[in-house]
Amino acid sequence: MKRIEISLLAGMVITIILTGITSFMNDYNEITENVFRLHILANSDSEEDQALKLKVRDEILSRTSYIFEGAGSALNAAEAAEINIGEIEAAARETVLSSGYDYDVRCEVTDMYFTKRVYDNITMPEGYYKALRVNIGEAEGKNWWCVMFPPLCLPAVTNIDDVLADYNGVFTEEEIEMLQSPDKYEVKFYFVELYYKIFGKK
Repeated sequence: MKRIEISLLAGMVITIILTGITSFMNDYNEITENVFRLHILANSDSEEDQALKLKVRDEILSRTSYIFEGAGSALNAAEAAEINIGEIEAAARETVLSSGYDYDVRCEVTDMYFTKRVYDNITMPEGYYKALRVNIGEAEGKNWWCVMFPPLCLPAVTNIDDVLADYNGVFTEEEIEMLQSPDKYEVKFYFVELYYKIFGKK
């Protein structure tokens, strides 16, 4: 009888744990699906190429910000980037040429895998995100990234908390806590990230 009781208790504990992980995974997926990122790859790691990457960043953020105004979701932002990809690419290319370089520039909207990244006071979890990727030249240098939706890109934004408050329908309170206090969820993040590494996104 004791064995049966122990087995039932163990089953209940496992069920509770799996239910918690499943709920956490849903929140995790909500975060990755509700974010649209900007990812810029420099030609190389030389000081000049890294400085050029930041010039391209500033030009894209200043000249194309209107493209994303009114985007109510990451999907809308991705669609806006797709429609205006030529203009975004032109802004980046003009910056490269005016800076004295002849590097090619290639822009695309893609699904790509990001490792865990700390951004100001939030931590974006590891996972697959939709992103506007800008490749400069050989695109073999260190990258720069930010979040285009919700519009959290620095230096354009000075207070990320204010933006999150303005876009309070994008993330739940639990998801915002996950972004701002990831240490509390370290073990759960580990299991979710391990799952995706083994089985992929779908």
